[in-house]
Amino acid sequence: MFLAMDTVFDQCSIAVLDARGQVLSNHTETGKRQQTQQILPMIDAALSEVNLNLADIQALIFNRGPGAFSGIRINTAVVQALSVAHDLPCVGVSSLQAIAQCAYQQYGVTEVYSALDARMQQVYFGQYELVVDDQSGRNVMQPVLANDSDSTEQLLDYDSQTALNLAIVGNGAPLLKLYDGQICHDDVWPDATVIGQLGIAQFISAGGTDAAHALPKYLRNQAWKTLKEQGKA
Repeated sequence: MFLAMDTVFDQCSIAVLDARGQVLSNHTETGKRQQTQQILPMIDAALSEVNLNLADIQALIFNRGPGAFSGIRINTAVVQALSVAHDLPCVGVSSLQAIAQCAYQQYGVTEVYSALDARMQQVYFGQYELVVDDQSGRNVMQPVLANDSDSTEQLLDYDSQTALNLAIVGNGAPLLKLYDGQICHDDVWPDATVIGQLGIAQFISAGGTDAAHALPKYLRNQAWKTLKEQGKA
């Protein structure tokens, strides 16, 4: 059994899944103001609903970002604490990969750009294509490495144009400059179930990590600092 959580997509979402990725429990509360108060009671409720406790969980799966700093911090801290307390491995899942996977499930697209509004006139951005995972045998949207970058995730300025005329998915899609006829799905919003399904495939393929290595991915590492600390007026 696997426990998945997300507080990055302006929500508090918890899911319990079996090893096949089938959902046993899934609850989502929209809005981000109460996430700190919501997440632990929601975890307890989800486990109670299926008569499980943390000793029955094989791994903890979480949205490691990029995305809202506070949301990343909340579910990363909870996963790290539960991992240490119950000696459970952790699996971090990319928010951009989750958007791509959700778009595949909703619209059947197999090659996309994933874009999440990062505010400050930028979007978090990555390219993904559908592959059959060798270990799990599941259809998974995997990152495509950009030719001019050593990273699969990056920041793009608003009104940037993509290299290829592929579908763009996520709430950052309308903020980019589109080709004529370029498909845009800005209503793709993953929950903990999608995070969990990706995490299970990743766990089967590569295993998990301990709490010390269950790290967030911010991309914009200075965003949480004050303007003064950033050296700005």
